[in-house]
Amino acid sequence: MTRGPLILDVAVSYACPRKGVPAAPSFRRWVNTALETRIREADLAIRIVGEDEGRALNRHYRGKDYATNVLSFPAERPLGLPKNAKFPLLGDLVMCAPVVAKEATSQKKPLAAHYAHLTVHGCLHLLGWDHEDDADAHAMEQLEREILAGLGIADPYL
Repeated sequence: MTRGPLILDVAVSYACPRKGVPAAPSFRRWVNTALETRIREADLAIRIVGEDEGRALNRHYRGKDYATNVLSFPAERPLGLPKNAKFPLLGDLVMCAPVVAKEATSQKKPLAAHYAHLTVHGCLHLLGWDHEDDADAHAMEQLEREILAGLGIADPYL
C-alpha cells in the first residue's frame, strides 16, 4: 500500500461518437479509485474507439479478429533507466464504445457502471494483474468487486 495522495494524469480521447459515453471526469474518478492505494504516481491514456479501430487493434496486438471491450497496453520501462528513477507512465487503455454498449444492454447493467468496471479492470491489467488461471481470475475479480463497491457500483459478476 502506498502513502500520500495519488499524483494522476489521465488523458481521455474520443475517436467515435460520444453519445452515451461517460465524460472524462468519470474516467478519471474510476482510475483514481482503482489506483489510489496501489501506486503513487501514474500517467495513462484512455481512448474510446469505434468498432473498426477496436477490431484492428485487437487483431494486430492479440491476433483476434473482432472488437473487444477493453485493451490494456502497459508502458515499457526504457532500457537503461535506473530502477529508482521515476517512471510514472503506466500505459494506455482502449475501449470500444459499441462493444461496451452491447455488453451493458445484454447483461442488463447501467452503461456507466459497465464503463467503470472495464476501466478498473484495465487499470489492474496495467498494474500487472491478469486472469490467465482460475486463482488469478478469482483474485482479480475480488479486487474489482472491492474497488467498484467503493464507487457504489454493484458486483459486475453477479
